[in-house]
Amino acid sequence: MAKKSISIESVLDLNSSNVWDIDENEIAKLWEEDRKDPEFANCEEKVINTIRVAFEVVHFNPEDPRDVKKYQNGEWAVVVRSDKKRGMAAIRRKVIRSLNDLSYENITHITAATLLELIDRNFGGGWDSISLSVKDIIESRFDISTSTLPSSRMHAPGGTLERKVAQGFDYLEVAKGTWTEAIFAKKKEAPEKLRFVAEQQAIDEDGNPLLDTDDEELPKKRNEEDDDEDMDNDETFYSSYSPEAEVKGDGEEGFSELED
Repeated sequence: MAKKSISIESVLDLNSSNVWDIDENEIAKLWEEDRKDPEFANCEEKVINTIRVAFEVVHFNPEDPRDVKKYQNGEWAVVVRSDKKRGMAAIRRKVIRSLNDLSYENITHITAATLLELIDRNFGGGWDSISLSVKDIIESRFDISTSTLPSSRMHAPGGTLERKVAQGFDYLEVAKGTWTEAIFAKKKEAPEKLRFVAEQQAIDEDGNPLLDTDDEELPKKRNEEDDDEDMDNDETFYSSYSPEAEVKGDGEEGFSELED
């Protein structure tokens, strides 16, 4: 039985990740509690779709004796839909019976031992007999390596098998005539989620950002350059300006006298 996550207090808390941490009987119990809320009917379809990530969900007619016998036999958990037209829903965890049942979602929730058991069921063909698409799914969550040696040397002291086991790998031996292929599998560490932390910048009492020590000379230099530029502009202005402009009287050059 899967261990129930502490955060799952309602089927509305389920998502594609934590739905693997609960079993069908716990879902049925929470469902019955949530169904008492009149607003729950609006969310039912969304919840069913989430449950389908990890569970088989089928609807059946509770008044049909054959359906009752098939789904109310203890193998399925049964929930009553708020929509009476949908009848009842039977829920059962999906069983991974073969490599073709693997997906990018459920590969995260199986062990290396379970994976090797599935490979062993694959007609005994070894790693090369697996399709590329399934290999991609497997290698998304497991480190895989193989070694093919004469059967008499496979268990030699200090050999590949012994070293791999010491490194934490599970292994499967596939007989190939007088040779043996060893398939090694170890679950990858869950990728660490990167968290962005904004750099804290010091500010002055007016809320303006303070520059680093190395940049303290920059504003000073800029101010000096600005002052020099202003001075140059001032000199240019005053050098082209005549302080006392002489006003020429009537009759002087540049003006014509008015004739009477």
